[in-house]
Amino acid sequence: MSEEQKRLLEKQLWGVANVLRGKMNADEYKNYILGFIFYKYLSEKLERYVNEKLLSREDYKFADIKENTKEGKAILDEIKKAVISHLGFFLKPSELFSCIVKNGNGEAKGEKAFILEDLKNILNSIEQTSMGTASEDDFKGLFDDVDLTSSKLGSSEKKKNDVIVEVLTLLKGIDFKLEDSKSDLLGDAYEYLIGEFAAGAGKKGGEFYTPAQVSRLLAQIVSVDKKRVRSVFDPTCGSGSLLLRLKDYAEVSDYYGQELNPTTYNLARMNMILHGVHFDHFKIRQGDTLTEDLHPDLKAEAIIANPPFGVKWKGEDDPALAHDDRFSQYGRLAPKGAADYAFITHMLYHLSDNGTMAIVLPHGALFRSGAEEHIRKYIIEKQNYLDAVIGLPANLFYGTGIPAIILVFKKCRKDDEDVLFIDASKEFERGKNQNKLTDENIIKIFDTYKNRKEVGKYSHKATLEEIKENEYNLNIPRYVDTFEEEVRIDIEKIAKKLQELQKNESGLQSKIVKFCDELKIDKPF
Repeated sequence: MSEEQKRLLEKQLWGVANVLRGKMNADEYKNYILGFIFYKYLSEKLERYVNEKLLSREDYKFADIKENTKEGKAILDEIKKAVISHLGFFLKPSELFSCIVKNGNGEAKGEKAFILEDLKNILNSIEQTSMGTASEDDFKGLFDDVDLTSSKLGSSEKKKNDVIVEVLTLLKGIDFKLEDSKSDLLGDAYEYLIGEFAAGAGKKGGEFYTPAQVSRLLAQIVSVDKKRVRSVFDPTCGSGSLLLRLKDYAEVSDYYGQELNPTTYNLARMNMILHGVHFDHFKIRQGDTLTEDLHPDLKAEAIIANPPFGVKWKGEDDPALAHDDRFSQYGRLAPKGAADYAFITHMLYHLSDNGTMAIVLPHGALFRSGAEEHIRKYIIEKQNYLDAVIGLPANLFYGTGIPAIILVFKKCRKDDEDVLFIDASKEFERGKNQNKLTDENIIKIFDTYKNRKEVGKYSHKATLEEIKENEYNLNIPRYVDTFEEEVRIDIEKIAKKLQELQKNESGLQSKIVKFCDELKIDKPF
């Protein structure tokens, strides 16, 4: 997609958002816009599949089938079986996005129809048609957050209907180019909107979206030297954008994720389908990943995560956790006030022997004492899984300005005698509200990691003995010397320069006095 196409698309999408802006906050109207985009996508995908694959030899199209005739019902029954098997859901011709918009605008019968009730039934029908099939878990409750009864849409049913018709009509005008198998215009649109909503959602934004430049770096790290990744897992997957980023760098067979927030969980499943991931190849589950592990048998080849920083968890309040295989071998549980190391050990449990894991954490995870120090020491000294520590600039993430780090882990490390430390905290592009990593910044970090380079004042390979001498404190300045010596000042040279300036000043003053005398005016000094 060219920059011009991208700007046009973003302008169109923001035009849709403007209809709802002011009626509710960004965190609420994202549910409507993203939900309706998803409905439009499902409709167009279904119609294209039926016309091109099932009716290619017929002289009529899917939209032409008469639903109320005996013949039409028989044809739809056969089509429904094939569509649900392939796509996982079904819509009748009258339930397609294009048909609903026509009815709402009065294009079908010459007068505007009230479509709110029909739309509720259609969104419910998408879920109902998947029940009892292999796709049931992936479509269940997907549209629960699209509340068409909300008073925020309007004070009367007519006003609500008018707003929804306007939003759907604007979306109808956007061509997502589904006919182009190489185009990811729809995925780009979704990523743009998710990023914009995250930016406007305050602290909640970071819960469902990792900035694109950080997700690119994480994806490259866990897929280094791999053309194909069997499975990727994100235990705090948010909108799923971090999981999906991996397919830009390697062919991914299966995606696994877990998300606590039900709204964001719905968003992740939509995002998977919108990016062309078949329902057989992703398993996104909803629940607390630390206390309710819904992928108990998973051993993933790549694991990436940006969990909430320093979040509270049950920890020692739940005796069962002390005996959980994910945490028991470390001798201590992560403190109740900060689950950072609970996420680390949970992810290590799910990491395959040939896998790579990268997790974003707050800077304090490098050096905090107590239980965290105990777990950190075990991972380094007993397991030797820590591969790299990367320091990032401050103010990169939505909702927090604190500097973050990336910890990289491998169970079978080639370079198992040292840990690479990279201080990338000072190289970034400063933004008005948020800083960002440029493409050059990302290339430098990744190249340094991949080739395990030692760069002055930027990176250092610390031996395990060095780390032991530092009592397993991983604070980056202990390993990467970023001290800049002050420029030496030559006092004698500066004194001579001041003397020359003083002489010049005296000469200039004499000239000014002479000119003032000739002009017969007062002297300025």
